[in-house]
Amino acid sequence: MSQLQTYLPIQMPKEVYAYGKRSSGETHGVVLTKPHIVDLILDLAGYTPDRDLTKLRLLEPSCGTGAFLVRIIERLLASARRRGIKLTPQSDCITAFDIDPEHVEASRDAVEMALKDGGVSGTLARRLAENWVKEGDFLLASLEQYDAVVGNPPYIRIEQLSPKLQAEYRRRYVSLFDRADLYIAFIEYGLNLLKPSGTLSFVCADRWILNRYGAPLRRIIADRFKVQCYIDLHNTSPFESEVIAYPAIFAISPGKSSSVPVFQFQNASPEECAAVSAKLAGRTPLTDLTSFCYETWFTDDEPWVLGHPDSLKVLRQLEARLQPLEADGQTKVRIGVATGNDDVYIVTKDADIEKDRLVPLVMRSDIEVGKIKSSGHFVINTFNKAGQILDLAKYPKLKRYLHKHNADIMRRHVAQNNVSSWFRTIDRVYPELVSTQKLLIPDIAGANEVVLDDGNFYPHHNLYYITSTSWDIEVLGGLLSSKVALFFIWSYAVRMHGNYLRFQAQYLRKIRLPAPKSIPNGLAKSIKTAFRKRDFAALDNLSLQAYGLKTLPEFDFVDTRH
Repeated sequence: MSQLQTYLPIQMPKEVYAYGKRSSGETHGVVLTKPHIVDLILDLAGYTPDRDLTKLRLLEPSCGTGAFLVRIIERLLASARRRGIKLTPQSDCITAFDIDPEHVEASRDAVEMALKDGGVSGTLARRLAENWVKEGDFLLASLEQYDAVVGNPPYIRIEQLSPKLQAEYRRRYVSLFDRADLYIAFIEYGLNLLKPSGTLSFVCADRWILNRYGAPLRRIIADRFKVQCYIDLHNTSPFESEVIAYPAIFAISPGKSSSVPVFQFQNASPEECAAVSAKLAGRTPLTDLTSFCYETWFTDDEPWVLGHPDSLKVLRQLEARLQPLEADGQTKVRIGVATGNDDVYIVTKDADIEKDRLVPLVMRSDIEVGKIKSSGHFVINTFNKAGQILDLAKYPKLKRYLHKHNADIMRRHVAQNNVSSWFRTIDRVYPELVSTQKLLIPDIAGANEVVLDDGNFYPHHNLYYITSTSWDIEVLGGLLSSKVALFFIWSYAVRMHGNYLRFQAQYLRKIRLPAPKSIPNGLAKSIKTAFRKRDFAALDNLSLQAYGLKTLPEFDFVDTRH
């Protein structure tokens, strides 16, 4: 939704919201937030009892079972008591949404109990609970402006939504770009609902600050909003249950970002949260917390590369004088083949299929200590040399095999969307790639585990691969195996549990390199030798020379290089 667009509220049938259950039994997308984290978020939003909260309007767009609402009401009642104000049936200071009727009822019960515990009569408490907590889709509602928007928006991948719901959300929210998580739209709409003096404060996954799908939202914020503060929770657990994505807390208001405090929590304890609240309120100096102040914030849709400002300075200097990995037009980063059903399309050499249809495959599990130890798997090539779908009449064995697995093949989206070519793999297979020298990089790792394939295999989809006609592939492999290259990935990439990194193409393309011809022959030879021996200490030192650096800023990573 842009600044000027408005849409009429609409109601979708309930079946489009059948997101399913997590393995833990929780409703998909719902993660409960610890009470002291809720308190910090309310502090950051300016929702504190020293203000007259009866005159402020607060929105909680995904209330779940009421974890935020109970703390909100406690503050609201404390503020009212200070001023001798009594709530009335007309009090409209809180608005909360949830699409799940069970959650709505649980939240209403929690609100009613909190109000009654605070001295509100039972009749009024129930009436306010029913008025404040609404069953409905926040993203499709037409709402007024608010002084505070707070919460923990749902964690739901866009492809898990029904096509009808996806289409409507994408029509309304420009931030729902590519494969964005749904919390992105919650942030966009929440920001658009702020009064000029209002603040949005959320706890949610931090992937959007760095990756491709977060770019439109970052641009919206850069154009129209001020980041008040950002809290990195990588080392902590702010939720009552485990989540895969690393979370963060941030507070954003209308305006233009200038200096922004960035905090790195070590445990997200009540004491740590209270210390940040006190620091931002100007009550106490910052002591034991790790914090930095970014004097200028990021512009346009550029990633928010957070950490020590000195690291960002070095990163920007390298980016200013060196070219990205693919800049020469002869070096390419790609991902391996996706089939849509590996159990069907990945076979062994004994499969009763025409042999010219089998392409030797390397998988993540085939890589051990920097070497490829083939497990003897092949991917079925369903395309001819011209890139067209095969004529199965010419391949009776393959035809028989595919029809045997027809039910599994037809469950794939690619089959349902391409009925005439129902048996094709998601990605086209290019057999000529097998004989090409390439560097293989696993998608998830603690460090840059770069492996050379001399021209024997086709990469599987959990491996990225790099080809180049401008580089000696071993020199390139050596540079990409170094801490200098890892510094770029560490700066830009999404982190997973255990401080592991995503080595996706969008991050690999951020790596800057010296020009091949700028590396002296002797140095290039030493890099090749160290790469063959997998001598990473030597590669780290040799790469510093190639990059013209004396040292790098310190950064933490899990060194899984072997």
